[in-house]
Amino acid sequence: MMLRAAVSAISTPQLIVVVDTEEEFDWRCAVYSRTSTDIGHLRRIADLQSLFEAHGVHPVYAVDYPIVSQSLGIEALGPLVTSGRASVAAHLHPWVSPPFVEDLCSRNTYPGNLPRQQEAEKLRQLLHRIEAGLGTPAQIYRAGRHGIGVNTFAILDEVGIEVDLSPSPAFDYSADGGPDFSTCPAVPMWVGPHGRILSIPSTGAFVGHVPNPSLYRWLTCPQRRQWRLPALAARLRLIERMRLSPEGQSLEEMCRLTRWLHRRGTRLFVLSLHSPSIEPGHTPFVRDAAERDDLLRRLDGYFTFFCRELGGAPTDPLSTRRVMGNAGPRSLAA
Repeated sequence: MMLRAAVSAISTPQLIVVVDTEEEFDWRCAVYSRTSTDIGHLRRIADLQSLFEAHGVHPVYAVDYPIVSQSLGIEALGPLVTSGRASVAAHLHPWVSPPFVEDLCSRNTYPGNLPRQQEAEKLRQLLHRIEAGLGTPAQIYRAGRHGIGVNTFAILDEVGIEVDLSPSPAFDYSADGGPDFSTCPAVPMWVGPHGRILSIPSTGAFVGHVPNPSLYRWLTCPQRRQWRLPALAARLRLIERMRLSPEGQSLEEMCRLTRWLHRRGTRLFVLSLHSPSIEPGHTPFVRDAAERDDLLRRLDGYFTFFCRELGGAPTDPLSTRRVMGNAGPRSLAA
């Protein structure tokens, strides 16, 4: 498979916002359920969209099968997509996406672990539902649980996906059967058999005086966790693993991560969150109304920081692809 770094024509900071728009399920479950498909929280999605629009943010709603197979999902998101106020991406959760042929187990919740034919068919059926329900084809993809695999980019190429948003730099899901992104560069890459898909990673990084993945792995092994070494290393600013998200990160941490990457040349940032967090009780990040309000305040504060302090501006994945496509790719490896 061809792998190329994208030559960026971006000189000022740009921000993409992605909302993993999905069903409400128990995050504590080791094995996922095919029947947990409630999406009632979408009645509150206007609260989130209003905040985005106040800052000129054009969000990407990465929708999975339960969202676009229920009338509430279509009613909530359809007007945003058709009016051009938001983009839509395909977000494949295998356990709730037909055809249901795989065993229900943690490993199979990462779509890239499925046999090629199964991964492809689930994605095709999801794309069909998106176009039928929202009236527009999805040209953007974000694998559920960041679960890309050896066949994923070839499948995306076959179905006409233009941009992939799956990689999660600094995070390692291999203990659960998923991919390891701990050494993944936080830069866009041209991927796929013909190198025509722009893969834009989420913004995440090891931050600190010694931002080394091997050191973080050593600090976070079970016996050292009980000594609270990761917390000590973070307090000493030795090493922290951070993701650009209002879920689990304070506003100060989000800004610190952004400044750290900006000083090192990063100009394209991707902020992400999950749609069920817009209503209390569905995610561990928002357990009550106070935490929900705080999440919205963090988003508001971060957008203000990004535009005023960094001089940045919101963008969207397809616009970014056009800009980087005009700059042209340079080959890293084949």
